[in-house]
Amino acid sequence: ERAVVPPTDTTPPRRLRSRPTYDLVPGTPDLAAFPRTEWLKAARRALTAAPYQALGYGDPRGRVELRTALAAYLSRARGVRADPEHILISAGISNGLRLIGTALRARGSRAIAVESYGLTAHWQILAEAGLRTRPLPFDQLGTNPAQLTDEPAVLLTPAHQFPMGVLLHHDRRSAVVDWARRTGGLVLEDDYDGEFRYDRQPIGALQGLDPNHVVYLGTASKSLAPGLRLAWMVLPPSLMEEVTKAKGGIDTCGVLDQLTLAEFITSGAYDRHVRAARLRYRRRRDTLVEALAQHAPDVHATGIAAGFHAVLSLPPGTEQSVVQAAAWQGLALHTLSFYRHEHAVAAPLDALVVGYGTPPDHAWAGAVEALCRVLP
Repeated sequence: ERAVVPPTDTTPPRRLRSRPTYDLVPGTPDLAAFPRTEWLKAARRALTAAPYQALGYGDPRGRVELRTALAAYLSRARGVRADPEHILISAGISNGLRLIGTALRARGSRAIAVESYGLTAHWQILAEAGLRTRPLPFDQLGTNPAQLTDEPAVLLTPAHQFPMGVLLHHDRRSAVVDWARRTGGLVLEDDYDGEFRYDRQPIGALQGLDPNHVVYLGTASKSLAPGLRLAWMVLPPSLMEEVTKAKGGIDTCGVLDQLTLAEFITSGAYDRHVRAARLRYRRRRDTLVEALAQHAPDVHATGIAAGFHAVLSLPPGTEQSVVQAAAWQGLALHTLSFYRHEHAVAAPLDALVVGYGTPPDHAWAGAVEALCRVLP
């Protein structure tokens, strides 16, 4: 079925402006699949076992139970070399970046290298900390670190570049670590969906190559739910005191949720949940690819070896018409240009970034059908 042409008036109906029928904006997991029963069991066990002192203001790094559980899990699942003493719990990745940006600015840093495509919100956080962001070139091998010079740090998504979906080539992984060693710079590794890989075993974290020069950032926002506001940073020893100081003198993350997540991890419930989610997202990805082949053979999906979003390439000049048609179909989605840094040197590409995590299972078939109707 081909694209549906909207009426001359391209203003979306009122109902579409308030709430879309299908949300295909990337970045949010299937919230309907949150493991409520297992989470409640973990919360009950954690609260029963917690000492009364745990309910106080606490260590600004976060609860030791969670930091210990994360150290073991990250070592096993992501190849991270982590000591609980060098892990800091933050209220989401955004909060973690704000803390690191504050620490870098306190050192006198004024700029940071970033990827040509990424989250504007993250660049804005760094800018608010007083750091100018400079995008690096990007190609089929991922972000190219060859132009790194005297920047104090670079922010990367090496396991599954967001949003392009490329795995950073092993030569470039080595090159960026070599740069950090040579200059004393820091690599900020955002591993937001590194657990969801479909074509092979998950790629080990870059941090495992050099814990003294790589800051590992992980989060429960993609594996569980962003509303938990729980993320973690594995920091080089040289940066730990500065970032802890930036966080303040007390823990700012909810203690009960920290204790619950620690129990959820150590009991094995987290592993089971991630495995189930990986299967669910892979089925959705396969459904999307099959539907494109049948109904929109000129549109190709890339970046689908991991995560829960895909980049759909469009014929040149068709992006805006597709977006308008999508609004009439009740589809919320983003174009690739939404994630392009304003100073990126590469020419803009016509493409959509389609998230397949948000719609619940019962709505996925309808979302794919509606998407295919608007594609050229």
